[in-house]
Parts: sequence; C-alpha cells; structure tokens
Amino acid sequence: MAFKKLINSKFILSFFAAFMLLGTNLLMAQTAATAAGTGDEAPQVDWTGVAYYVLIFFLICLGVAVIGKILKIYDLSLKIQGKKGLKWNNVMGTICLVFLIAGLYGAYWSFTVQGSMTLPEAASIHGVKVDEMFTVTTVLTMFVFFVTQILLFTFLFKYRHSDKRRAHFLPHDNTIEKVWTIVPAVVLTILVVFGFFTWQSIMDTHQVKGDINIDITGHQFAWELRYPGKDGKLGPKSFKLVTGSNKLGVDFKKKSSFDDLSADTMYLPVNKPVRLNIEAQDVIHSVYMPHFRVQLNAVPGLPTVFRFTPTITTAKMRTDLNDPTFEYLVYCNKICGGGHYNMQKIVRVVSEAEYQTWLSHQKPYLSDALKKELHFADAESPKTVSQNRLALNN
Repeated sequence: MAFKKLINSKFILSFFAAFMLLGTNLLMAQTAATAAGTGDEAPQVDWTGVAYYVLIFFLICLGVAVIGKILKIYDLSLKIQGKKGLKWNNVMGTICLVFLIAGLYGAYWSFTVQGSMTLPEAASIHGVKVDEMFTVTTVLTMFVFFVTQILLFTFLFKYRHSDKRRAHFLPHDNTIEKVWTIVPAVVLTILVVFGFFTWQSIMDTHQVKGDINIDITGHQFAWELRYPGKDGKLGPKSFKLVTGSNKLGVDFKKKSSFDDLSADTMYLPVNKPVRLNIEAQDVIHSVYMPHFRVQLNAVPGLPTVFRFTPTITTAKMRTDLNDPTFEYLVYCNKICGGGHYNMQKIVRVVSEAEYQTWLSHQKPYLSDALKKELHFADAESPKTVSQNRLALNN
C-alpha cells in the first residue's frame, strides 16, 4: 500500500515531469551543437549535467523528509515517557528564519554572480531608454521583494504561537485596505505610463529621409540581407516570384530593383538611423540584436519594421570590453526548427567612410544567374546583332 501511495504521489509525478523536461532540453541542445560540428561521429548526450542537479534536488528533499521523520519519532518518544513533546511552533519558526537567511544569501549570490553576466551598455539610442526603464522596474520590485520577504519570515518567527500571549484578530480595517490597494496601483500606473511613452518612442517607425533601408528576410535557417543601391530605394517583392536564383522574390518590373545589393554581413554606419524591413518566408522567426536592444518578430505574410540608431562602433566596443574578437550579432529568437541555433549573422557598426567603402564592394542582387533566369540576356542579344549588321553594312 505504501508503494502504491508513493506511485500515486503528486510529488513523484511532478519530480518525474521535471526530470523529463530538463532531460529533453539538454538532449535538444546537445544534438544541435553536435550537428554544428564537422565530424562524422554519432551525437552523444552527456546526461551527467542534468543528472547531477536532479540528484542534488532529490537528496535535499530526502534529507528534509528524513529530518522530519526523526523529529516526529523524537516527539513520540518524549510523549511515551510522559514528557511534553516538541514545540512544533518553535521548530517551524526556526525553519522560517533559516529559510529567510538562505533566501537572502541566494538573492545576494544571484545579484553578484549572475548579475555580472548582463549585457554591456546599450549600443543604440533607444537602448538607453530601455535600460533605464528596466533599471527603474528592477529597483522598485527588488525593494518590495526584500521588504515583504524580510517582514514575512521575521514575523513568522517572532510571533509564532505561544501559550503566554493571544493574537489580536482584526476582521477589517479600511485604512490598511486603502494603503495596500492605492499605493501599488499608483506605482504600477507610473510604470505603465512610463513604459507606454518609451514604447511609443521606440516603435515610431515612420520613414524619414536619410534612413538606411535594410531588407532582412528569415527562412529556415538563415537571414537574407538586401541593401538599396544608389537610388536609396529597395525594390518591391512578391512571394510568387521566389525561385532558386531569386530567393527573395524581387520584382524586376520596377526600376528601383535593378541596383539593389545583396550582403553576407550587416554593416551599419554609426549615429545614422537604420530601418529594418523584416519578413519571413516560412515560419515565424525573430530578429534579435541584444546589444542594440532590438527584437521584433518576422511573421510570414506580415511585413514589420524596426527603426533604431547605433551609437557604438564595433571597434570601440571591442576596446571597451577588452575583447578583440567581439562581434555584434543578429540572432533568431524563435525556436524555428532544428537549425535554429545556426541562424545568425555578423553585424558591424563602422564609420560613414568605412560604410560607403564597404557598400561600393557589394555585389548586385541581380546576379548573372538571375539575369539568365529572367531572360535578360535574350532581350539584349537582338540589339547586339542588329548593331553588328549595321556596322558591317557601313
């Protein structure tokens, strides 16, 4: 019966579900990492990482259960001897105090160890506003967290049950009700309004003359980049025109399409507004550039836009971080399939002169293969023949 009860225990089922979830996540991550390699070895999963933490968790739970049983047996033995049993209120109060101290240390550890893993300063104008909003929200919530938790567990310890005093029952108090309703409402309203105006300024995507238009299109599993040519305009696209050579489905019936450029690396001039025209061809992707505080979904059939201004060049960021190999990257922040981990491109922020030099070396999107596919060569050949005949006749 005890075994059957153990099997039916919600705790055991929850423990098993957590174990399977952690194991599955580790398996997917390691399989993707193995696929990125060039070796022919079969993928091997190292279960020691997840097994170690699961075992630690299990041992802690087992230790708590054993200590509880020991205390219960000790309590029963005292009662059998005619003595007073354990004062469980004192035990629970002490446990609450220990839990408070351990929790405060855990919060301190999280701030000192994991806090050092945060991103460096924002490399865009709007990113500074995002960081300010995040800092204000974090400070307020942490203040509330520490005050409430310290009061909660301290009161549980200090005012634990005692036969020498009686608790005062307070059925209702309008003042207290108003305080804990109005104060959080005011604070949250301020945060929401602050966030609303910040969000409005960030998502102001109207096109301004001088913006650099960059077309970024996601598909499984890569980003395709397209820059405008000398006319500063990107040619229109249509999914009906997508072919092996015309990956983006650019419509060459429009003159603005002919000078478009393709690129393997996203180059951005510093301190100049950039307009990302974001699209997806198959499933939902997400343009994620953490150092610029940029993230927006790429949804099939629904073009989206994000406008921002980079402020720190790649060279300066390398100096600030003391990392000569540092690169800004654009990731996909949606789990879009098996090759999701590999969906990234380098982003370089450079001076205006460097940007113009780089731009002049980019290849046109209208490649020779695409010209052949669109029969541009056939259209030009009769003119060449007629000109040669005229030359011969003269």
